[in-house]
Amino acid sequence: MTQFSADSAAVTLCECFCRDGLQHEPTILGTGTKIQLIDRLSTIGFKRIEATSYSNPAVIPQFSDASAVLKGITRHEGIYYKATCPNPRAVQRAVADLEQGFGANEISVLISASDSHSQKNLKRSRADQWDNIRQMVESSGGRFRIIGTISVAFGCPFEGAVPMARVVEDAQRFQELGIQYVTLGDTTGMATPATTRRLFTEIMRGTSEVTPIAHFHNSRNTALLNYVAAYEAGVRYFDCALGGVGGHPHQIKYGGGYTGNACTEDLVGLFESMGIPTGIDKDGLLQVSRQCEEILGRQLDSHIARTGWNPLTAA
Repeated sequence: MTQFSADSAAVTLCECFCRDGLQHEPTILGTGTKIQLIDRLSTIGFKRIEATSYSNPAVIPQFSDASAVLKGITRHEGIYYKATCPNPRAVQRAVADLEQGFGANEISVLISASDSHSQKNLKRSRADQWDNIRQMVESSGGRFRIIGTISVAFGCPFEGAVPMARVVEDAQRFQELGIQYVTLGDTTGMATPATTRRLFTEIMRGTSEVTPIAHFHNSRNTALLNYVAAYEAGVRYFDCALGGVGGHPHQIKYGGGYTGNACTEDLVGLFESMGIPTGIDKDGLLQVSRQCEEILGRQLDSHIARTGWNPLTAA
């Protein structure tokens, strides 16, 4: 594995447990528990936290308290608190909360790289969703940092291979809308290190004003390999979730119903052992890791939580 020097460029991790993680959980967490967890994440070094979603509560009841969560958290300067917005109505809710003084300062908007996934996940075609996204950007009025997310960028569970040119074109369309951050989502774990390097290289070549973000799932135990490949391709922003939880709404079972986000503890351990600084308090991270296991009532998929940090890594 490539070894990096101590002065290698640092990475920025977005902790997704509270949104992309919890959407997969049948147990509804209390609002106070979510607030306490986000506040803890804010103190151990995360500069981006996916706090909640403005999804329809009838579809994903886990986030029926989105406004209450955002109102209750303690904000820290320099941290982005993200809310997912699947449609124009969600952006309207985000704007209303922000105008009351407690909204998110970052939102994400979503396009699927395949029409089949768009119909399954969003109940509309890609063309219709692009119309939605244009409305969402307009109604946001420049109040948020917007993250454009491309789902199934590395392969679709319904259509198979996704043309790389289509993903690059989607990133270019986000850029044309003034969106400077674009996430490539490996929704059911189809990416490999080779396809990861190629796609991120093409994205950066074709979108000079876009900062790419990597979001890998560990469905086939390749997430960490793909993160290293993305880093080697020049990516410095990465999504992950404590314990490797989440991946898609609980009631959706494509990809065999097993996705799992990349595990935060293991990703931090890997980057730090390679000399790539994450800025995360490692002792604090393990404390939060144990708390997440207690919250969900089971052992989660973190190797570092069982073994501890690499003793050969410099403090």
